[in-house]
Amino acid sequence: MARKLQSGEAKAEMTPMIDVVFQLLIFFVVTLKQEDILSRLMASRPAPDKNAKPEQQPDLINIEINRWGFIVKGRKLSLGELDRQIRSYAAMSKTANVLLRCTSDSPHEYLVEALDLCAKHGMTNLSIFSM
Repeated sequence: MARKLQSGEAKAEMTPMIDVVFQLLIFFVVTLKQEDILSRLMASRPAPDKNAKPEQQPDLINIEINRWGFIVKGRKLSLGELDRQIRSYAAMSKTANVLLRCTSDSPHEYLVEALDLCAKHGMTNLSIFSM
């Protein structure tokens, strides 16, 4: 809002304008999606190596934990069998996604044991899901 000074000049108040600018800035930062920026970036990727053999990496390693133990691909596994299974997955790729799905009645001890096995074999992309 402009005020008239005694000499006849109008003086613009800066405080409300600065407040509006900061509010707009905060609005755009909060509503901006990271995917919008990344999808429009023009990045040159290196060509794949033609001599490299394709890696058979599982998209998602799904481990269900319930009160009776561990289930992988519909098979009930003991702790030793789960250790061997995670070791074989880690041999394929240590960056494969591991989803640990826990039922509401599963003991916390089983989840900790599964997490310890993943850490033992260097699996790093872990997600825990409660059913």
